[in-house]
Amino acid sequence: MSDLLQKLQWRYATKKMNPAKAVPQEKVDRILEAARLAPTSSGLQPYEIIVVTNKEIREQIKPKAWAQGQITDCSHLLVFAAWDTYTAERINHMFDLTNAERGGTNEGWENYRKMLLGTYPPREAQINFEHAARQAYIGLGAALIAAAFEEVDATPMEGFDPKALDEILNLGVRGLRSVAIVPLGYREEDKDWLVNLKKVRRPRGEFVTEVK
Repeated sequence: MSDLLQKLQWRYATKKMNPAKAVPQEKVDRILEAARLAPTSSGLQPYEIIVVTNKEIREQIKPKAWAQGQITDCSHLLVFAAWDTYTAERINHMFDLTNAERGGTNEGWENYRKMLLGTYPPREAQINFEHAARQAYIGLGAALIAAAFEEVDATPMEGFDPKALDEILNLGVRGLRSVAIVPLGYREEDKDWLVNLKKVRRPRGEFVTEVK
């Protein structure tokens, strides 16, 4: 655990990445797997990750993301895209997958399925999207921690036009809406103004409250 904390101390939101240095695919795969294994509400995993390595596509995305250089300087751009709503088909797919993987089901589990089917699909799509987006952020956190563990630089971003990004990646036809993006790469230390600045966080006493 001390090693992980040291790597979290090492990481920061890299401002200048080295475009000539690519992240090895095996590291990217482990980062993606950490996000895939992250917990989500009811185990529905209501989001997907789109990995953009195509240079031309990233050039299209860059002006829609405040022209941030990491978009094109990174080697892999992760786009976290949440379901636009919950549907019976999506919920049933995850329950059926779970039953197939576990080799059976039980009354309590099926009653839980019915409860979700009676609660989620009838709600407004925007409410469902916002719930799904919060689940995507859990995966985002797992990816950032995994990237730090792999000593890969990662910069979480909300500074982009989601509708424009959705159009570029054609997410709407897949029932997805982008919520956050994460460039993966390696810092270019001599060109990044943030690299040597001390990490600043509120002290534990201002951050953690213990109720005993």
